Amino acid sequence: MEINVVTIFPEIIDDACKYSIIGRAEKRKLVTIKSYDIRDYAPNKYLSVDDYAYGGGPGMILKPEPIFLAIEDIYGKKLKKREDIILLSPQGRLFTQKKAKELARKKKITLICGHYKGIDERVRENLVTDEISIGDYVLTGGEVPALVVIDSVVRLLPGAMSNRESYRTDSFYKRKMFDSPYYTKPAKFRDMEVPGVLLSGNHSHIYKWRQEKALENMYENRPDLFEKLKLSKEEKAVIERIKKGQE
Repeated sequence: MEINVVTIFPEIIDDACKYSIIGRAEKRKLVTIKSYDIRDYAPNKYLSVDDYAYGGGPGMILKPEPIFLAIEDIYGKKLKKREDIILLSPQGRLFTQKKAKELARKKKITLICGHYKGIDERVRENLVTDEISIGDYVLTGGEVPALVVIDSVVRLLPGAMSNRESYRTDSFYKRKMFDSPYYTKPAKFRDMEVPGVLLSGNHSHIYKWRQEKALENMYENRPDLFEKLKLSKEEKAVIERIKKGQE
């Protein structure tokens, strides 16, 4: 897979992608991640890539020329609209695990990192094929969201993780559901003990306990997501027991 990032801070992308699963995936040649510095395409000797907005108002706007030139450097001047060029933007659709799996099937994607007050609308209208937001809050720029997308996508690539079952049991992988609590050694730490069922060796009981705890966690901590779940008969019975225990 090829992931390109168009940004005014390429060092943020380059440094972060050296480590952990992303770094190993690059070394294994499962993915190529390349950052393109917008300032390298600035149309003036001062390397300025932003300017004031027409019509007035506070904040600076990223100019269109450098971004167009960077995208043309990646794809060539005969750019077709079908290319996967994604703008990280608060106006975008909320990034989900479903979207991560969709992007992981692509051969090539390009992420454009917004900055300052925003970008020239001509970039959005003529280059961008999709917009992604990682949440309803304000960030300084699109670099951190780009890294979120890269991390979420790269870990899904075949061979990126040594144990594929690890990510298949993660929260939200199969459905919008939390994973269960986990414990490791020692079994007793400062009078805090690992639940006995996990030490029993009875895998059917362990599986049932984990399923129930994951459901309980979702019910108590994310009622907004819980309301959207389609519960099985067994899961409904678990919730009834939780409710009774709270009375």
